Amino acid sequence: MSDFLDHFFDWLPILEPRSRKRQRLMEAPFPEDWRAILHRNVPFWRAWTPERQAEAEPMIQAFAGEQAMTGAQGLELTEEMRVVISASAVRPVLRLGLDYYDHISEIVVYPFERLSVPGHGDRVLGVAHAHGVVVLSWPAVLRGLRDPNDGLDTALHEFVHILDLANGAMNGEPPLREPEHVNPWARVLGRRFEAMQDGARTPLRDYAAVNPAEFLAVSSEHFFERPAELRRKMPDLYRQLEQFYGWDPAG
Repeated sequence: MSDFLDHFFDWLPILEPRSRKRQRLMEAPFPEDWRAILHRNVPFWRAWTPERQAEAEPMIQAFAGEQAMTGAQGLELTEEMRVVISASAVRPVLRLGLDYYDHISEIVVYPFERLSVPGHGDRVLGVAHAHGVVVLSWPAVLRGLRDPNDGLDTALHEFVHILDLANGAMNGEPPLREPEHVNPWARVLGRRFEAMQDGARTPLRDYAAVNPAEFLAVSSEHFFERPAELRRKMPDLYRQLEQFYGWDPAG
């Protein structure tokens, strides 16, 4: 029966269930040239242990294989772009799982440094839309990855918005691991967000005070890129993010 299904889905791949396709992609050997792409372009990957890389590789392969990625405005989307963007997407869901991205409909990549997006202005690095489309500037993706310790990562920021959207709204309240985590999350992140709106000085950049969704995205950039500083200066926020993301980047 399995052989029959394999042939059937080879013939009509559009009918293959997402869960089956994902499992098949995750079980396939990871391409050696993809490892070279990651080591060349993704500094946080080089800093990860071999064990963490091995944990991420099947997810990167599945994300790259199941997500529709499109180059826009003349950009030819290369395998290198697809692999780098997939690694950036997997970073925040490494311990959460790819189900958090099931509502992504398309990833659109532009060749421009900054984008003009209706409703968002004309100096945009990336946008995550509520209907599941992720828009990225490829130069901004590379620039965000170049310094893994500056707390600025365009792709990470936008994919955190998408995982936030997994509860149906982009509001800074993603689906948490356990029901009992909801109240502490809301209390800590709400208090820290309101303090920033009132002018409190924090290690986070000012953009975190725009709304709760941006607070989560900016906090997450800091959590992954400057974890020791965030743990030292905002330990309550760090604990909530560590519990949600499922690991401690500060070690």
